[in-house]
Amino acid sequence: MDENELIKRITVNPQLFGGKPIIRGKRLAVEHVLGMLAAGDSPETILRGYDWLEIADIRACLLYAHKLVSNERVELLQTG
Repeated sequence: MDENELIKRITVNPQLFGGKPIIRGKRLAVEHVLGMLAAGDSPETILRGYDWLEIADIRACLLYAHKLVSNERVELLQTG
């Protein structure tokens, strides 16, 4: 599946989650999937928790996040 097909899995509906990006119009926010991955959950664990979710949906979340930050620059606070 190419990037264009993947990114189409991410939708925005002002009626759901305050217009946050969600997966295929379902009540699962992209940020929730990214949070689970960041917490160390494997894609397999996430898929077991949502019977309708597909591995392509997880890839779409990662692609969406990549596109958001690809032109961002983060200034890290230096301590010490």
